[in-house]
Amino acid sequence: MPEKKKILEVKHLKQYFKNGRNVTKAVDDVSFDIYEGENVENLKSRADKLAFTRDAQMIFQDPYASLNPRMTVEDIIAEGLDIHHLVKNKEERSKRVEDLLETVGLNESHASRFPHEFSGGQRQRIGIARALAVEPKFIVADEPISALDVSIQAQVVNLMIELQKKRGLTYLFIAHDLSMVKFISDRIGVMHYGKLLEVGPADDVYDRPLHDYTKSLISAVPIPDPEIERSRTRIPYDAQKEEMDGKERSMHEIRPGHFVRCSDDEVKHYEQVAASYED
Repeated sequence: MPEKKKILEVKHLKQYFKNGRNVTKAVDDVSFDIYEGENVENLKSRADKLAFTRDAQMIFQDPYASLNPRMTVEDIIAEGLDIHHLVKNKEERSKRVEDLLETVGLNESHASRFPHEFSGGQRQRIGIARALAVEPKFIVADEPISALDVSIQAQVVNLMIELQKKRGLTYLFIAHDLSMVKFISDRIGVMHYGKLLEVGPADDVYDRPLHDYTKSLISAVPIPDPEIERSRTRIPYDAQKEEMDGKERSMHEIRPGHFVRCSDDEVKHYEQVAASYED
């Protein structure tokens, strides 16, 4: 099989927040690739930036704050169409919006309403329709279900999976719920204290985790069986142990496509952990 192309390459990304004397390292020197489609090049001209914003869209965490309360649903969804001049007239604009509303499980009568008239789940569907309007190749979904009721979360994730298959989309899906991440993802990256600790195929990371933090996360995922849940052991994780030992750590490939952040002398240990799953 031919190798997949990278759609996004991130190198040494950092995002720190200061609060008085304290510094929170939300993202601390993280590098990763996302595959399929075209690479993102240096964006200098306005035309390049417009082309990128058409190819890459975002679904936001808060469906309440991410929609302009003064705009109708039609204007919210059609904003990208207007910016990129993708429709010729009002009739075509309205038709595109109606089609997008139908795609996300809403109907054309919703186009003339305002965000406050909708539930959280409906608002997130509107946000998804807005992201789809310009026919992007890549969508960043930043905690897209965390603000929704549990009963609605599955509906939104199922919609995203359906759209992914029909439109050939690539997602960067950010969430705290590892079981939900496994459900929607081909590959998983596990972060802690701003560091990327483990990256690999979703089934590998979830069913055969290597890093102790990943194991701790998975041990905390509830299982809908009272008997199993009562007897299950949670795996603790001591973050300070790695922070204080002074070792230099970077990403090492332990299994094909499965990477762990570790020191050179720890590689052997993780190779043994990987081999233990084969026994």
